[in-house]
Parts: sequence; structure tokens; C-alpha cells
Amino acid sequence: MDVNIRGKNVGITDRFENYVETKTEKVAGLLPKAQAFEVRVSRQSDRSPKHGDRVEITLIGPGPVIRAESVGGDKYSAFDMAYGRVLERIRRLKDRKQDRRGRGRISLADAAAHDFAEVDLTPAPAEVIDAVATGSIPVASQEEEDYSPVVIRAKEFPAERLSVEEAVDQMELVGHDFFLFVESGSERPSVVYRRKGWNYGVISLTDES
Repeated sequence: MDVNIRGKNVGITDRFENYVETKTEKVAGLLPKAQAFEVRVSRQSDRSPKHGDRVEITLIGPGPVIRAESVGGDKYSAFDMAYGRVLERIRRLKDRKQDRRGRGRISLADAAAHDFAEVDLTPAPAEVIDAVATGSIPVASQEEEDYSPVVIRAKEFPAERLSVEEAVDQMELVGHDFFLFVESGSERPSVVYRRKGWNYGVISLTDES
């Protein structure tokens, strides 16, 4: 597994490189087929004790990409926190694979027919699905928008065709609370999201009015 360390506005010492490389031995043991362990360190503009350095870790395949990041008083503490999150996501991935061993993949249509009992998913309420489909979510007035501190950023990604379970795996590995995808069985735009504990929800769009 290749180890790549980059710094932005911060120096990368031999001591830090050796520290990172010793930590990656455990990752290589958990995922022996992993190809690259990338670490990006950046110096925060706010040099307070709680916000010194940011560390972003990316673990590359084969399989889904695993990402984690953290901020700490220095690059060592920030790395340790991000590294711990990477290990936790690896363990979740392995636990889910172990739990599903011998089980076939379930399409969104089949899962919905059984109220998502097989995949521990809870469908979104009908009013939420209707609001998303019709675009009837309330929008603030222009006067309110002028004074709003909220900044909305738009991003575009290639559409991924996945099963519900694969989408949940992808969401967990990147550490997000939701994941947008195209369900491979129905070809419907769908999103899975995290609920309490190990429960998840799923929303999908249909052409029905």
C-alpha cells in the first residue's frame, strides 16, 4: 500500500512521516488489498489551540473509497482523530459484510414490498416524498434571503447505480449523513440517510403524479 503525505502551509517532517507509516500497518492488516493511504495536512488560519491543523485521510480501494478528516491543536492530534474514524469505518464495512454473508442483494422494489424489513430501512413519510417530488418545500422570500447568512453551494457528481445496501455502505465509508444514488433495479433517483443507531431511511422519486 502506497503512503502519500502532502502539506499545505505546514511542513511535513521525517518524524511525522514515520509516525503515519507506523499507523498504516494496522490498516494494511485490516484491508490487505488497499492500494493507497493518502494524508493531506493543512494549517488553519485560526491558530487557536483547538483549531491548529486539519488532517484529511483518504484510503483508496479496491472497493469504496474511505475518507475521514479532523482538526486538532497540531497535526499529530488531528491525524490521530481522523485515523480513528478511518478504523471505525473499516470495522463497520467488515461487520456489514459479515452480517450479509450468504445473503443476496435486494432491489429497492423488493425491499419496499416487505416494508424494508430485510435491510433495516425505514421509508420516509409520504408527505416528505411528495414535497421532494413536487418541489413544494417552502422557500424564503427575497427579503429574507438578502439577510440570510446561509450559503448554498451546488455540486454535481456522476450518477452511481447501486443497490440500497451498497448505497448505505458508501454513505458510511465517506462519513456522510445521506447518500444520493440511482437504484440499480428500478433506475429511480434515490437517497439513503442515517437515522438513530444503525437504522437508515430511504427516499426515492417516481414518475407518478
